[in-house]
Amino acid sequence: TVASAAARLRIDPTTVSRRLRAAEASLGARLFERAGRDGVLRPTPAGEAAMLHAERIESEVAALRGTVSGTDAVASGSVRLTSVPILVSRVLVPAVPALAVRYPGLRLDLIAEPRDLSLTRRDADLALRLARPSPEAGQGVLARRIGRLAYAAYAAADAAPDAALPWIGYEEGMAGLPPARWIAAMAGRSGGAPVALNDAEAIIQAVRAGLGRSLLPRIVGDREPGLRRIATAGLPDPPGRELWLLVHPDLRPLARIAAVIAWVEEIVAVPDMSAR
Repeated sequence: TVASAAARLRIDPTTVSRRLRAAEASLGARLFERAGRDGVLRPTPAGEAAMLHAERIESEVAALRGTVSGTDAVASGSVRLTSVPILVSRVLVPAVPALAVRYPGLRLDLIAEPRDLSLTRRDADLALRLARPSPEAGQGVLARRIGRLAYAAYAAADAAPDAALPWIGYEEGMAGLPPARWIAAMAGRSGGAPVALNDAEAIIQAVRAGLGRSLLPRIVGDREPGLRRIATAGLPDPPGRELWLLVHPDLRPLARIAAVIAWVEEIVAVPDMSAR
């Protein structure tokens, strides 16, 4: 919508409408059309073509700015890194002070977002993902597996015996995640359905509250006060998840990007990130 575009651009909606009309007049084509009464605008075929060219132009401008500003020689400036909320809040944020000491001229914008933001549209500069990107999502970006996130089962430190605790799992829309499948299978063995939540942070709080047991990344669960790791002897090994780092190829040579990539790789290398 014009209103949401204005909020994202931090300008007045009237300005968005005026600029859109000016662009359409300059190109001699209608770029967007209303999709319904809710104000949503959808790109026309001409708009789709214009967006493809605009993304390439934006990429070239970003590369030019990074080169001539000298940021390819000094690790300074802004870097936007996106990942799922639990990794941002529980893994990346605690490590930011070390990065700030090392590179005082560097500003890191952390975007906690469960959705996969687009690097080609410059929604972010870097992305730390929990799975190999699909061919469509990986098109036009550099992707590399940098580690593996190990999981273990946890309960509240003062909770009832493990066997009496129900499994706290994920709601139906997240049933395809490896931890969700494992929890559902274990709940099926015990004859009960897991309590369902849609956020890893909510699962942590539910476990702390004594509502049940669940799988958590070891780098989170081992550091969380009030939790204890519980044995899963006799059960299938808990699944792990691959950690992938994505970057736009035009940005990869810049020193500020290289500095943040190295910082993320250091975090991933700590012992409790990977299976022992």
